[in-house]
Amino acid sequence: MASSARYPLRSFVFSLAVALASHSGLAQAPEQPKPPPAPPTFFDTEAPLTLALTANLKELRGDKEVEGVPWRPATISYVGPEAAPVTVPLKVRTRGIWRLKTCEFPPRRLNFSSEGAKGTLFQGLDKPKLVSYCRDNNTYEQYVLQELQLYRIYQLLTPVSHKVRLVRLAYTDSAKGKVEATRYAILLEEPNALAARLGGTILEQKGALPGDLEEFHDALIGVFQYFIGNTDFSTHGLHNVELFASANGAILPLAFDFDFSGAVNASYATVDPRLSVTRVRDRLFRGFCTPRDTFTKVFALFNEKRPQIYALYGDQVGSLLDRRVAKETLKFFDDFYETINDPRSARRNIFEACISTPGFSRLPG
Repeated sequence: MASSARYPLRSFVFSLAVALASHSGLAQAPEQPKPPPAPPTFFDTEAPLTLALTANLKELRGDKEVEGVPWRPATISYVGPEAAPVTVPLKVRTRGIWRLKTCEFPPRRLNFSSEGAKGTLFQGLDKPKLVSYCRDNNTYEQYVLQELQLYRIYQLLTPVSHKVRLVRLAYTDSAKGKVEATRYAILLEEPNALAARLGGTILEQKGALPGDLEEFHDALIGVFQYFIGNTDFSTHGLHNVELFASANGAILPLAFDFDFSGAVNASYATVDPRLSVTRVRDRLFRGFCTPRDTFTKVFALFNEKRPQIYALYGDQVGSLLDRRVAKETLKFFDDFYETINDPRSARRNIFEACISTPGFSRLPG
């Protein structure tokens, strides 16, 4: 068994559990714990939802700072039961780093109050991310739909992943009273909501090493990123990765933010110049090393789920993709399956390419 000195995250989770247990033992007459809030039902269905977001869009476009961005007043509306309009007050602010600086319409975070959202579709949501189009054209809207598919695939492989909901969103400028664009967007389950759903917590501590992590999900995140052709992540540095600590103390990594992947193949996506590949469509394995039989179990999962993964590109949501884009994406996936089902190719591209040394992280962080 690994020592706590070598694996500080595992030690941290264990110490936290002991401290909580010790603290609870000191209480003479502990109060009955409050029941956890009802989980939001917003993500219980994948059916696309039509919404209208009204805000001062000019002000939001001008909010380009990474830190200290103000919350702007807004409303979001939809058609409720019996065709009655429902309008929910909320606040909105810009977020992100690359897309914040580059996109003509930067991504946003929504902020619902419990009182304002009560009794609406958004009840139980707090501050979910909104993944919106970067530029107001069909190509960039397709990127949103392609990224949505990757979240859906991830959910097929493991519940330790963010749920998503596709929305058809009309963006109305409150200053002009005019709809500026109507495009598809993604609402993303919040990390704390994910943790509550699974009965654990999200860790903010960087520095995860291979031995800190639950083996199967450690292997899964690396193989999944290889599957979608994504090198824009770091488990060690928590770059587009979160760490979920389960109730039994196991630490499971999970990924998010896939627009720089080869499966999306966005025109703006680039590869870190320090890597040995130059295009996002050129796969490079950047996961940690795990025992070979663990990788084999992950390969078996991908093979088992292959029919369901491919079916996502022909269902109600997947059919929104351009057919040529869907066909090219499935061909890209075909290449992955050829690799994991060829022992020599799997050995060369995954078993021998994995990261075995903690400091050997080939991207910043």
